[in-house]
Amino acid sequence: MPASIVAALQIGSSPSGKAETLARILAFEDKILSSCASVVVMPEALLGGYPKGEIFGTRLGYRLPEGRDAFANYFENAIDVPGPETQALAALSTRTGASLVVGVIERDGNTLYCTALFFDPAAGLAAKHRKLMPTGTERLIWGQGDGSTLPALQTSAGRVGAAICWENHMPLLRTAMYAKGVEIWCAPTVDERDIWQASMRHIAHEGRCFVISACQVQASPRQLGIDVPHWEADRPLIRGGSVVIGPMGDIIAGPLLNAEGLVAAEIDTDELVRARYDFDVVGHYSRPDVFSMTVDERPKTSVNFQT
Repeated sequence: MPASIVAALQIGSSPSGKAETLARILAFEDKILSSCASVVVMPEALLGGYPKGEIFGTRLGYRLPEGRDAFANYFENAIDVPGPETQALAALSTRTGASLVVGVIERDGNTLYCTALFFDPAAGLAAKHRKLMPTGTERLIWGQGDGSTLPALQTSAGRVGAAICWENHMPLLRTAMYAKGVEIWCAPTVDERDIWQASMRHIAHEGRCFVISACQVQASPRQLGIDVPHWEADRPLIRGGSVVIGPMGDIIAGPLLNAEGLVAAEIDTDELVRARYDFDVVGHYSRPDVFSMTVDERPKTSVNFQT
């Protein structure tokens, strides 16, 4: 496959809501076009927002009325899939010729999911992945995905799949995605820590794949009007760190810190053959006689009607 450009779009959710956030995304159209990127990954919970620092009025054993109001506002800012926002993103994919992977908060009934949406320039909204295991208190506001949304899709740059934020620390999920032949590992996140960079480099080296990690960037809590301890008030709420990594674990673009922007790099998936010469984690370096795994990809529902 010929060399391609891939990119992470580092941007933050607008405090004004999803309409303004969508406008911010669309404002990068010219930069995406000029970069000639074939794949662009955007951060976790970009449309809908990552409510870092919010407690939703909850103490163990108690849910306060103001927390229910906060959740109702958060629910209102989530998006329907499909819906007007996905139509706009599909059109952006078509106009730029880039496959997009976008982190959103998805409404389904009265449940919210942290989801990565996949857009194809020709097909539009092509697939989605719902976060399997929300981390810590994220479980208060997000439901859990199931095995039916673990796509691996062919793009002009290579085969892409996604794991959202701390899902990247799940060894069995990584193994499943490696087995799907992922060549370009997409990691929408809000994890800004240095250790995240180490995790991304490890996944690239372990999976012998290219990794694109796209992180949100947000101003300080004081600037955003968020009440936090005084020693945290003037630090960036989320400092970014979007990065592109090669299949031997080497950083080839980024990390970008404390600024919005497009982090782009040229990749060539033909390099993966060379990288996997001595380590193919689900091929010649696996031991199926000793270890095996079953992945249940059936949709799970609590109520099934039979006629």
